[in-house]
Amino acid sequence: MNLQSSNPVLAASDANELFRTGGEGSRAVSTTATVQGVVNKTTLLALIATASGFVGWKVCETNPGALWIVTIASFVMVLGIFFALRGNPARAMWLGPVYSIVEGFLLGGVAVMLQSILTAQGIQVPGGIALQAFVVTIAIMLSMLTLYSFGVLRGGETFTRILWVATVGIMVTYLISFIISLFGVQMPFLSLGSAMEGGTGAYIGLGLNVLILGIAAMWFIVDFRQVEELVAAGAPKQMEWYAAFGLMVTLAWVYLEALKLVFRLALLFGRRD
Repeated sequence: MNLQSSNPVLAASDANELFRTGGEGSRAVSTTATVQGVVNKTTLLALIATASGFVGWKVCETNPGALWIVTIASFVMVLGIFFALRGNPARAMWLGPVYSIVEGFLLGGVAVMLQSILTAQGIQVPGGIALQAFVVTIAIMLSMLTLYSFGVLRGGETFTRILWVATVGIMVTYLISFIISLFGVQMPFLSLGSAMEGGTGAYIGLGLNVLILGIAAMWFIVDFRQVEELVAAGAPKQMEWYAAFGLMVTLAWVYLEALKLVFRLALLFGRRD
């Protein structure tokens, strides 16, 4: 069975061996991974990220300048975690919570920044932008799970290759956008600053946001297939943390895009005081 994943977190040069042994230096275990185990660990990581997001919201609310520092630090830490897990998924047991703390803090900071912009514009978002994005994220995850369960989308080889190419293109574009933003230059349509200008550019940006959110959502299909194959292969119990970590990466990306989507929609159609 081919256990190679296109998820950049779950991918490895020899996935069969990794899933069988749990990575270099790990010991054989008698128990095997289960779907329920992956669900439990993913839930735990999500709760950690939520708590960290609340802290990030409070910190960036009182000190907005901290968001840039947090963004750069998070980028460096996430890259470090990614390379630390390559070839040694056993580390996911402790790197997973670290990632959840870092990403939760960052997303909390982004949410409070976007919320403050809307507040300054006199735009009301029922329940707040963070809650709205959470609802969108859960709805997307459940929709993808339904499509996967009924066999509408199964994440085959061609599907994952196309998804991988699209994702690399998006990440490179985001990186370029971030770098040029340090020099005060905004990427047309893609930057949230262009959303505040209104007009045709804001609607194009909204369309791009929806497209990128859709691509991010497709990674759930790949993740679900990965978990299913992992369990079927009788992978060791500790691999549940590795699968949960991969799901958290997808959740974090979808939530970020959902935040931006709610923000753009509020600017275009929100009720002003």
